[in-house]
Amino acid sequence: MLPTDLLSHRQNGEEIIPKRLKLDKQNLEVASEVISRFQAALGKSQGVLEHELLELEGDTTDYRVKRGLAYILKSSFCTFEVVSPLEPQMLRERVFALAANSVSCRESTESTLNKIASDLSHELEREVLATQVRDGLYADLNENKILTAFDAPTTTDLLHRYNLSQVQGIFYRASQLTLNAHRNVPGEYKLLFRYLKLFQLMAYIEGDADHGFTITIDGPTSLFNPSTRYGLAIAKLIPALLHVTKWSLAAILQTRDTYTDTWRTGRFTLNSECGLVSHYSKGKPYDSMLEASFADRWDALKTPWVLEREVDLIPIPGSVMIPDFRLVHPDGRTFLLEIVGYWRPEYLQKKFSQVRRAGRDDLILAISERLNLEKAGVKVNDVPARIIWFKDKLLPKAVLAILD
Repeated sequence: MLPTDLLSHRQNGEEIIPKRLKLDKQNLEVASEVISRFQAALGKSQGVLEHELLELEGDTTDYRVKRGLAYILKSSFCTFEVVSPLEPQMLRERVFALAANSVSCRESTESTLNKIASDLSHELEREVLATQVRDGLYADLNENKILTAFDAPTTTDLLHRYNLSQVQGIFYRASQLTLNAHRNVPGEYKLLFRYLKLFQLMAYIEGDADHGFTITIDGPTSLFNPSTRYGLAIAKLIPALLHVTKWSLAAILQTRDTYTDTWRTGRFTLNSECGLVSHYSKGKPYDSMLEASFADRWDALKTPWVLEREVDLIPIPGSVMIPDFRLVHPDGRTFLLEIVGYWRPEYLQKKFSQVRRAGRDDLILAISERLNLEKAGVKVNDVPARIIWFKDKLLPKAVLAILD
């Protein structure tokens, strides 16, 4: 996503309108120019790339567009690495120590570098050149990192990312977001709710899978301590929302008037006909490595119990609960398994409240011993579920023991 200084929004009354680029010949050519600068800089330093990008901007009026496109490419499609014969800090220590001795002998800088390179070659048992020593001394500075890989997008994809990022930036200062997910297939709801869970958004949910859901999300400016991180989390939800067939949203925003240095209230609406394109995959197998490793271990077991991934939506007042797994036995028995791993206190309070309100007698909670439930104000004793405690890994045998 784009930083605030690269966002381009205008306000018409209370309506906020983000800048979106048309996929026309002119903008496609600009995108192509920016991409070509990155391709030409492959194997060169980030400092060289930045210089090339500044030349590309020149004194044109669209410099912020070019800068925004470049920012997206750097943050999402590039790999910058430290290239040095040794870890730069260690190399600096050795070079300065050897140089101190060489200076006393009044050797030239070049001969000093050659001597240091020779000593390092002997120590590392491979050839080290004086140029490598010189380049490696401060190779860990951003401007000296080398562009080692560039996964170039198409010009169309880059413009789509730019337009989406401009819209995402709207939500950095949202005070409230109301989302209506109209009647869709259940799998699309599940994907949406999984992303709500993944980004740890505080949402009040009403409705059901047959008629649709209304989701109300508090924005960062509604919190006692406005959080930029929380605003980014809401912005990250938008690409996931684009995978839902039919939806609409309305947001209340707090925007700063740069001329009067005052805060103004703005409004923004969006729906499934917006034409934005998501770069998220339509589904990710697991929300965490903890869930993925548990599923892998389960597959290695010889047990009649079948492990199914997120198959039940459990409507509860004000929310929807999607347990991580369902366990099914050939004789017809079923259990739902929810893994409660490493989360902040607000999430834990919400999670255990959901469990109590769900009132299910077929629910198993696997809870990490690392969680400070007391600090979060959570009492496990009043939770109507079977409890499994685990340390670093949730072992399938512990779950089987409760099932049996």
